[in-house]
Amino acid sequence: MSRKPLVLAVLAAICLALPALSAARAKPGGGKSPTGYDISYPQCGGAFPTNVLFGIVGVNDGIVYSANPCLGAGSGPSELGWAEQYQQPASLYANTADPGPALSSRWPKGQTSPQICDAAAPDSASCSYDYGWNASADSYRDAVDAYVSLGRLAPGATRTPQPNGWWLDVESANSWEQNTTNNVAELQGEVDYLRSQGVTTVGFYANAGDWLTITGGTAVFASSPSWRAGAGSQATAQSYCGTRGVTGGAVQYSQYASGGYDADVRCF
Repeated sequence: MSRKPLVLAVLAAICLALPALSAARAKPGGGKSPTGYDISYPQCGGAFPTNVLFGIVGVNDGIVYSANPCLGAGSGPSELGWAEQYQQPASLYANTADPGPALSSRWPKGQTSPQICDAAAPDSASCSYDYGWNASADSYRDAVDAYVSLGRLAPGATRTPQPNGWWLDVESANSWEQNTTNNVAELQGEVDYLRSQGVTTVGFYANAGDWLTITGGTAVFASSPSWRAGAGSQATAQSYCGTRGVTGGAVQYSQYASGGYDADVRCF
């Protein structure tokens, strides 16, 4: 009995399967790029990345107590709306700082909750904690307002539609005290406020040098995930998945530059 028809049938099946396999390898994520992107106020008025897996959006205008004017509707295309095309709820990040009582007009002198900030001794860890709590509340309010502007929430809402993942941006470009204990207290206040609003994932974005200078290399946040800054390429960013970040927690995102934007590999 001749085997030629059987051989031809097998070859035909292989040829039909190859295009599908190639497409699956060339277009991970259903045709999207294998990475996401993070954008914030510098991208206001410009083109946003397209055809991506996910977006992460900054809620501030570069510093604490300032809203990103493009977060919601009203000042051109909404960055939050852009991110939620790809993933709902979108991940958000907020600037952090601990300027101390001498530099901040918003310092919580005399505030009694969640900790007592003694007006007679305002340069304390308790006051820094309250400052972080308040700054985080302001950033969270910016996110709620953005959802309201997009019609996703009714006016007067106090919480986002779903618990977003939040990232706290810790950079020396913002104002920090030399007292790292106070700085860590500020960050703890930020984390605790977000958790009080039902946020379950709070991580930190920082490079190793800034983290050491600002926090003294604290291990207080070792259970918190890390977003690694500044990998030189997608391959390098990918190589950091499975490692530990500056907090001591697992690297969940790894950032690198791509096409004029900050691109990110997601490690989970």
